[in-house]
Amino acid sequence: MAQRRKPRPKSDRPAGNARRLAGYEVLVAVCGGISAYKTAALVSKLVQRGADVAVAMTAAGQRFVAPLTFQTLTGRRVFTDLWDAFDYYDPQHLAPTEQADLLVIAPATANIIGKIAHGIADDLVSTMVLAAASPVLLAPAMNARMWDNPIVRENLRFLTERGYHVVPPGEGWLACGTIGKGRMAEPEDILAAIEKLLASRPPKRSSM
Repeated sequence: MAQRRKPRPKSDRPAGNARRLAGYEVLVAVCGGISAYKTAALVSKLVQRGADVAVAMTAAGQRFVAPLTFQTLTGRRVFTDLWDAFDYYDPQHLAPTEQADLLVIAPATANIIGKIAHGIADDLVSTMVLAAASPVLLAPAMNARMWDNPIVRENLRFLTERGYHVVPPGEGWLACGTIGKGRMAEPEDILAAIEKLLASRPPKRSSM
């Protein structure tokens, strides 16, 4: 008598929303924070959803996760310096930002939030943000006291009033050894925010 086949675990079943981001170009900027390891999981999920993903990293971001990790996940070159990409795009026009349907900054540190709020463009990521031709989504991550700092809160308020989108951090154990608010949102929550933003507009390439 043949044995009954055991049903596959739910997590192994084909997802109904697989490839739902096909055709979209997502530019992910990785800044310096331990939460960068979560960004690797986010990028993997975006690729599995069918999105074309480009990754740019700050020098600090590269101290937490190697560019090779993102290159392996995306199958594409990782941008790490404003001056190393002359053979890929015209630095005066920042083509990756023109092609992107969405720019996601994860983790968004207090440093990059402050730079954006004050119009500072002194590295690759901050320059890309100021040149962005798409919505920008921030996923803040920092120490709880930094998150509660009035200057950081004012910078975020300033940015949201100008159309920037934010996925708030969660509360829990932080890298500094304390418990509080400042943990970057989980990859699933950031992915949900990305899908919601992209659902409201067709991919840029569909109009080309």
